[in-house]
Amino acid sequence: MPGDRRPLVAVLAANTVSITGNALTGMGVPWFVLQSTGSAGKAGVVAFCTMLPVVLSATASGPVIDRVGRRRVGIVSDLVCGAAVGAVPLLEFAGVLRFWMLCGLMAVTGLFQAPGVTARGVLLPTLADSAGMTLGRAAAWYDGASRCAGMIGSAVGGVLIAVLGAQNVLLLDAATFAVSAALLAFGLRGLAEAQPRKRSGPRSPRAYRRELVEGYRYVLATPLLLGICLMTLVTKGLDQGWSAVLLPVHVREKSAGSAELGLLNALFSLGALAGALAYGAMAGRVRRRPTFTVAFLAGGMPRFLVAAVTGSVARCECPGQAQLAGLPRMETDGRHRLR
Repeated sequence: MPGDRRPLVAVLAANTVSITGNALTGMGVPWFVLQSTGSAGKAGVVAFCTMLPVVLSATASGPVIDRVGRRRVGIVSDLVCGAAVGAVPLLEFAGVLRFWMLCGLMAVTGLFQAPGVTARGVLLPTLADSAGMTLGRAAAWYDGASRCAGMIGSAVGGVLIAVLGAQNVLLLDAATFAVSAALLAFGLRGLAEAQPRKRSGPRSPRAYRRELVEGYRYVLATPLLLGICLMTLVTKGLDQGWSAVLLPVHVREKSAGSAELGLLNALFSLGALAGALAYGAMAGRVRRRPTFTVAFLAGGMPRFLVAAVTGSVARCECPGQAQLAGLPRMETDGRHRLR
């Protein structure tokens, strides 16, 4: 008998909106830095300032999520990230934005984004059970919605940056965080697993450290889980370097625009969406380890290999190409360079 699917639908919708906004930020911020400074090194510094807090908060926020509650953490995460992203164009419009401010604001987004993503992700088994759905199928829907959002955000973001400018696109992204927070606030209301966990004993720094150590020991004692954590750490770093520095710099060096950058990101997300849907259809009928190994190697290596051996950005010869090529390019005149 079908269960209550409203919490699962709410989380999927919130993820879709939030990740669409993240795709806009993932394209808008590097493009904004390259336009304002012309420096790939500074684009790399901003990417580092974004990712380092993600790693730190992800490794230390587990007890916070349990104590505060998954729903509250998700809402606060979205609101703070939206405020930080929205502050970038507002400071730029006021003429007071400096490079160190941009780095600080991106660090804030990284610090709060990881707990929010974790808080939604750990609810997936509960959401699947509530919806009367197998975990494998729910995970496929969850990942598929994320990939679809990335595809939409990349495709639309490239055109929006070319037409509106990176600053206005970042304002749009800030609005998506507010929508995501509202969806979580209403969709997860009353769900027991999304509320704060009641724990016996005082809430002290010592108790917090004890909970962290307990979690670390469990990970270290589970080889599969440890391997997944280390692999994710390395691959996320490579992906961040690719999406935030290498690809945008390569596109600009080949005299392409943000529309072409959006097209490349959208094609990657389209392939990822197709893979997620295919796995959802075959979940439970294929062996997980071989599937994971083949998919991981096929999804990771080819794009770096192609980028290394080709010297141009791929262009599609199709109707509409002339219109894409004719979109205005938002180039800086040097008067508003970040310092």
